[in-house]
Amino acid sequence: MRTDDWHLTHDLDDFLARAGSFLRTQPALHTVPLTVTETLRTRGPHVYGDGVPEFGVLERDGTVRASFFRTPPHWLNLTALTPEEADTLAARLAALGQRLPGVNADRDTAAAFTEAWQRHTGATATLRQRQRLYRLGTLTVPDPAPPGGPRIAVEADRAQLIRWHSEFTEAIGMGTVRNAGEWADARIEQGGITFWEAPDGTPVAMAGRTPRIAGQIRVAPVYTPPHLRGRGYAGAATAEISRTALASGAQEVLLFTDLANPTSNGLYQRIGYRAVGDFTVYDFS
Repeated sequence: MRTDDWHLTHDLDDFLARAGSFLRTQPALHTVPLTVTETLRTRGPHVYGDGVPEFGVLERDGTVRASFFRTPPHWLNLTALTPEEADTLAARLAALGQRLPGVNADRDTAAAFTEAWQRHTGATATLRQRQRLYRLGTLTVPDPAPPGGPRIAVEADRAQLIRWHSEFTEAIGMGTVRNAGEWADARIEQGGITFWEAPDGTPVAMAGRTPRIAGQIRVAPVYTPPHLRGRGYAGAATAEISRTALASGAQEVLLFTDLANPTSNGLYQRIGYRAVGDFTVYDFS
């Protein structure tokens, strides 16, 4: 059985024509490629940097088996692959002279591709982050709620959003994947950020959500400034934006956590999120 039937392209429309239906078959596991390609389609490639996006589709006997995307200079993002498929893709990309900064995929795929990439290129791999994907079951709103209440971010909040976006990306150690100003503009336009405000109207935490595509919405980011943590603000903001995601018609509400952070993992489970699967990010040098 051939494992090298990869169709590589820079054309987003071509990629979606080939892989769109495949990605929609498992919208939870494919939440990242679904949301990133929708952002590329609606807002253009510039939102993720100056590089030209790259896509790949593994087709066999007329059926899509897997796909990948990359928005340079960021990591390669893979759907699930067997070790043999991961090896063949690594060999193909290495032969093309690709210089990948890393990979982001489900745990087994990321490990298989990383091992193959090191073997084919001599690169050194470093574990950056272990993540867990959660899906919302029955929403449990924190009771009692912290003082204050929710508010959707508007244009007047743009500077605050840009600042908190930068603080969030620095805190999670994943680097800046998207221009903060463009991200803030998009989320304001979509009503996609909810603040939790103190009684005096000061924002004390935020929770964001992606646009709905293939029935799924992903909660991201969730951020509380360090000096305000431990007071229930993030939980309240997350519960509220999860509620509005359900109210908007989402069939699945998802979020990722850093497995190195037991506080956030415990918080989301108390709200009603249940584990779907584990993902891993490796850096290559």
